[in-house]
Amino acid sequence: MAGERLADGWRVDERCTNCDVARQLAPGLIGEEGGRSVVLREPRDRAETERLHAAAHACHTRSIHPPGGRLEEVPDPFPMPLDAGDGTDASENAVYLCGHNSRQTAGANSYLLRRPDGTVMMVDTPRWSPSLARRYEKLGPVTDVLLTHRDHAAHGRQYADGFGARLWIHEGDLDSAPDADRVLRGTEPVEIADGVVAHPLPGHTEGSVLYLADDRYCFTGDSFHWSRTTGDIEVFDTVTWYSVEELAASLERGAGRISFEWLLPGHGDRRRLPVGEMTERLRRLAVRAGELRQRPVDFRAIRW
Repeated sequence: MAGERLADGWRVDERCTNCDVARQLAPGLIGEEGGRSVVLREPRDRAETERLHAAAHACHTRSIHPPGGRLEEVPDPFPMPLDAGDGTDASENAVYLCGHNSRQTAGANSYLLRRPDGTVMMVDTPRWSPSLARRYEKLGPVTDVLLTHRDHAAHGRQYADGFGARLWIHEGDLDSAPDADRVLRGTEPVEIADGVVAHPLPGHTEGSVLYLADDRYCFTGDSFHWSRTTGDIEVFDTVTWYSVEELAASLERGAGRISFEWLLPGHGDRRRLPVGEMTERLRRLAVRAGELRQRPVDFRAIRW
């Protein structure tokens, strides 16, 4: 295997769960082989080395090892900026990738959304660590922790308490965060802060929610994602815990209401496209989803 061939350099160990996060952060350097990530080749320059650093610090099983195997000596790039707003003022709206993905959320990505007033919202959570919480707070006071669904709720209360923030979840998944401070109900969109709208989207789970900020950033949890295999927006039809038929209905309902540039999922890849193209791709996804039927859960069938 590639990991074995590069045993004296960067490598991925056998604990890898094939969550795809490393391949998102280090494309061309880390690939998939035999149902897990492997190192394809050594980095050729500083930029490629930094991509591997990011992959190593994001990996929820700590399976990615630098030469010598000392991850603590590898620079930690998180929180990593993904977008600096409209480009006129990098201190305004910005989205950051938290990194440090958690075993308890199956390695899901989480994000920090910086608002124009300097406050910050966390969308889903990385692994819990007081030192990480302090690092994230350097971007600004964190006012809210927004949970997209039950699978990503593991550290919500810890981060909310650590920040002195409000914890949000939908009533359909309330048993995963019964002490939430704010509970979303029903299926109608709710503006939860200036420019931030919660769209309940039952399907992947009963209480799945996506959060739309400024008609620009769409935090989808596991409701839909960008697939590199198909080159399009897709749903996890082989990993739908509640109802793929309900997910199709949610997408049909949301397709006319949701417009955005940035697709920012928990699992699956990220993508930025013009609003019009994203809107059309979401419309077509809703049509395709209407043809799906519930299937047994099969993680191996995911098309990353």
